[in-house]
Amino acid sequence: MTTPHSVPVSCDVLVVGAGPAGSACAQMLARAGFDVVLCDRHDFPRDKVCGDALIPDAHRALARLGVLDEVKAQAAGASHVGCFGPRGGRVDVPATLAVLPRRALDDIVRRAALAAGARWLAPAHFDAPLFDAGQRVAGARLRLGGGGVHELQARWTVLATGADSVALIAADMCLRRLPTGVALRGYVRNDAMATRIGRLEVVWHRALRTGYGWIFPCGDGVFNIGVGITHRDGQAGGSSAARDPSLREVFAAFLRVHGPARELMEGGTRLGELKGAPLRCSLEGARWSRAGLLVAGEAAGSTYLFTGEGIGKALETGMRAAEAIEAGADDDEAVRTGYEAALTALKPRFAHYEQANRINDHPWLADLLIWRARHSQRILGRLSGVLEETHNPATLVSAIGLLGLFLPFG
Repeated sequence: MTTPHSVPVSCDVLVVGAGPAGSACAQMLARAGFDVVLCDRHDFPRDKVCGDALIPDAHRALARLGVLDEVKAQAAGASHVGCFGPRGGRVDVPATLAVLPRRALDDIVRRAALAAGARWLAPAHFDAPLFDAGQRVAGARLRLGGGGVHELQARWTVLATGADSVALIAADMCLRRLPTGVALRGYVRNDAMATRIGRLEVVWHRALRTGYGWIFPCGDGVFNIGVGITHRDGQAGGSSAARDPSLREVFAAFLRVHGPARELMEGGTRLGELKGAPLRCSLEGARWSRAGLLVAGEAAGSTYLFTGEGIGKALETGMRAAEAIEAGADDDEAVRTGYEAALTALKPRFAHYEQANRINDHPWLADLLIWRARHSQRILGRLSGVLEETHNPATLVSAIGLLGLFLPFG
């Protein structure tokens, strides 16, 4: 925690939010010699609702930040995702995977930013942006832990405040208040299941509506178990995700239709309550920049709609924001143009995952893909390529892609 007499009054860059995007941005800028203040409304370590899975894009980003070895030392590694269809079919898809609760992961990335030279301020809640005479964002008004209001001047402000729309609204950056998805997860300890579930499991079923269920082993007999629903616009506000009764009904349905999930919960010890959170996906729902301010991470919609994966892309958007600020120096237009171009270049990939979200909408497609992948190394390789980001997921559900599923096995 920052003591009152150590609260900074100015900096080159203020990064609001110390999740993956904010801490990645802060580390890169501090490395480059910028005076960076990284703040968060919570002191760390803190809990964060997430599936906790690290797929290959996250591994690459963490390696670039120099923390992959530390993450892997604490994470539970896995080599496959077990995909289950509505009819009970299963295929194990190979990939480079790991599971580490966000309480640990986010603190590793945050501490790396501080080690690089960023200054830490918490708890500090973003209240509103500050403006100069030309209405350029010039820092932020923060509410500190003791209840006082503090104004922190900054040449650039980066909002990496997650899926909650409150900060986006305060900064006039919000284009859509409602999330594109919601998720509910809990932790359970079940030592008897530790040897039975050694891979990540993802389950599609009609009872799970427009979503899926998951079981991700965290190691030491602890599992992250949850459900996610996509395309929730107009049905659930971000602040109500944790209390959404329909989401709890979907979780109950997951336990009914997937035996391992039911056994895990019935024979295990729940570690805390089930917690929910909104998801902002597809790089939509927020403006990415304005004079003096950039939006990064899930605040910018950095989660993939189909898979619900967002850690790797949150890290990447944070690094892109840092690169734009470093390259543009004091040229506002250059920074904004560079950052907007970087996110625009990522947009087609997010669009591919949005198209692939048809599998969540129509679970029978998962049945078809799983059946074919069990009989075809070619199709199994495509599914693996989706996780490795070497294969376009949209082609799995396109007309041509579906036709290709019926070509001779091989």
